[in-house]
Amino acid sequence: MSDTRAVLLEALAELDYVEHGQGVFEVVLPGERKLQTTCRLEIGKHSLGVHAFVVRNPDENHQVVYRWLLERNLKMFGVAFAVDHAGDIYLDGRFALQSVTVDEVDRILGAVLTYADESFNTILELGFATSIRKEWEWRKDRGESTRNLDAFRGWLERDEQST
Repeated sequence: MSDTRAVLLEALAELDYVEHGQGVFEVVLPGERKLQTTCRLEIGKHSLGVHAFVVRNPDENHQVVYRWLLERNLKMFGVAFAVDHAGDIYLDGRFALQSVTVDEVDRILGAVLTYADESFNTILELGFATSIRKEWEWRKDRGESTRNLDAFRGWLERDEQST
């Protein structure tokens, strides 16, 4: 474990991270669409586990959301989308300890950040459209800013025009 731990300490040196006990690291990755993704790295007996929360259990369209995630998994490196017992969506991966290098940790964290960030708005559109519409209508009715919903403005305005 000490060799892998040393590699992780070097790889994480310029990132915002905390070590929660021997060999369990939590690193915060800054994004654009998903403002931050928290990723846990756990050194196990034979592998390095990578676990990152993406979004809570969708409110609706579970089959559509999960199918989209599975199709996306076919194109991904190192990690894959997974669902926990509560239906929350994660990125998860395992890597043999002997493959863990500073460059590989950088590649893995880059993959986590890219997949979480690029997928975030699509997952929200597919799994939380009703809530997003309600928030949009509430803000517009009260003259509140809709800036935090700009990513969804296109389909929200098309919905308004079609009604």
